Amino acid sequence: MQLRTVLATTTAALAAAACLTAIGPAQAAAPVSHACSPSVSLDRFSDALDKTTYDGTFVGNFSALAVDGDGSLAALSDRSSLFSLDATSLAPKSVVPLVDEKGAALDSEGLAIDRDGTRLITSETEPSIRRYGTDGALLDRLPVPASLQVAPAGRATSNQTFEGLTLMNGGRTLLASMEYALSGDTAGIVRFQTWRRHHGRFELAAQYAYRTDAAFLGVPEVQALPDGRLLVLERGFTSGVGNTVRLYLADPRHATDTSGVENLTGQSGVRLIKKTLLTDIASCPTLGATAKQPQPNPLLDNIEGMAVTGVSKGRLKVLLVSDDNQNAVQTTRFYYLRVRV
Repeated sequence: MQLRTVLATTTAALAAAACLTAIGPAQAAAPVSHACSPSVSLDRFSDALDKTTYDGTFVGNFSALAVDGDGSLAALSDRSSLFSLDATSLAPKSVVPLVDEKGAALDSEGLAIDRDGTRLITSETEPSIRRYGTDGALLDRLPVPASLQVAPAGRATSNQTFEGLTLMNGGRTLLASMEYALSGDTAGIVRFQTWRRHHGRFELAAQYAYRTDAAFLGVPEVQALPDGRLLVLERGFTSGVGNTVRLYLADPRHATDTSGVENLTGQSGVRLIKKTLLTDIASCPTLGATAKQPQPNPLLDNIEGMAVTGVSKGRLKVLLVSDDNQNAVQTTRFYYLRVRV
């Protein structure tokens, strides 16, 4: 009886082994790669907030992200709303409306949270940078160089101005990135304006120039790193093709102060911000993502917001978010990256 049992067990094992051999390595489940490039990997993505509402407010149109003092996520809608999200589940916890000095809504695009919890928020139609309390109360407004103002007051184009905003040097410096070039500057060369904190107020400081890969690519977001370098997003859209989104490491520390340069035309003597490509998001694995319109990679959408949320195993934890424009063929999607710089 025991011998028959042993023989039966052995026969079953041999049959199972033969079956695995017949399947072969080509049909065995392969591990899923999360690498986008040698420097960047995609942990996961989430569409959990797509086409949802909270407290009667549409959840979406996200243009910027920041980590708040309590560890939650602040997510800025370009429809003049600032959401607080749970950092783990992304579930909305609160929403605060934002208005200008006349009580009108903003085209709110850039967000940075100061050490005291003050919200610094850009609007790209003027452009402007305003300071708000945690309750959404308007505190004051920062000065903006005349040339960066929208024509006819300046040389900028409405909806192509301050998109990115970040605090640098331990909060002593504020940097805002223009999305596209000024009139008179070469297409693809955009200006980064800084302010220095002086006696508790931000005053105009140096300005730098950054060149995107192509004229159709703008700069929707920047994030400062502790060593003075920047993470920079470049983004564009081509009808029938989809989005282009690339992540760069940029170094403004030896760039020329261009605040006194009227026209940037690539002339000698003007050192642009140096940059290194970290990844093209189209190179990331899809991880099962789907797109509602043509895209080079179904993972892609209109990515506008970025925040550095921590460090893990020597890599930065970087969170991206797409602006769905409250459009049926676009998606509010969060992307969880690990970035080695």
